[in-house]
Amino acid sequence: MMKTEREARDEVIDVCQRMHSKGYVAATDGNVSVRLGEDRILTTPSGLPKGSLRAEQLIVVDMSGNPVYSRFSALTGVRGAQAPLGSEDQRPSTELRMHLCVYRERPDVSAVVHAHPPISVAFTVAGLPLPGDFLPEVIVTLGEIPTAPYATPGTEAVPASIRNLIRTCDALLLAHHGSLTVGKDALEAYLKLEKVEHAATVALASHLLGTVRPLPPEEVSRLSLRRLGLPVVPRAEGASPCAGCLECQEPSLTSRPRPW
Repeated sequence: MMKTEREARDEVIDVCQRMHSKGYVAATDGNVSVRLGEDRILTTPSGLPKGSLRAEQLIVVDMSGNPVYSRFSALTGVRGAQAPLGSEDQRPSTELRMHLCVYRERPDVSAVVHAHPPISVAFTVAGLPLPGDFLPEVIVTLGEIPTAPYATPGTEAVPASIRNLIRTCDALLLAHHGSLTVGKDALEAYLKLEKVEHAATVALASHLLGTVRPLPPEEVSRLSLRRLGLPVVPRAEGASPCAGCLECQEPSLTSRPRPW
């Protein structure tokens, strides 16, 4: 069920504070948006620190990215004037194009969170893919976490870089830039961000301790079936390890080159 605008504003502020407290954004970095309806998006403004953002400072735009209004009384829930924004109003996030791209490609998505989680971003700076085959909970809930090629932030190149990837995944990394997670609401998208950075932290610690050992391919396939909501059929005693395996169908999870 679609949240009211006041509920959506409160949730976006909660997510912004969570991101700031966890160190997933610094200063004015990052942005969050949620659907308010078929043609309205609530988004964070440009140039304001997420840790101290207020609900009334969030902006409503249409699906072309044009601001509808920004003034909103958090106390009364009364919207400001339905008129073009003046110089005293905040402007939408510079990464709004990326958010709108997600909503166009994924009608099932109602919230987008863009952050700069340091360890996840460090993987992209080092030119390493984030392994997607070593933590069961990540395979079941997120599957593969691909990395989109570098694109200059705030330009049309960013949505172009993620368009094909976001059609089939709920979490991805932006090379030398940050992360993008989506969900049915802002909190779900944020929790996927937590899971991405946790996976990156475990991968880094494993590498420092020795190596990142992937799960067996047949186990990755069973977990992938669970993520897809398909029945997991136990392998009969003595049967080939290929029985019920998705290795051929989803090679990206189990056959990607290991960087270490």
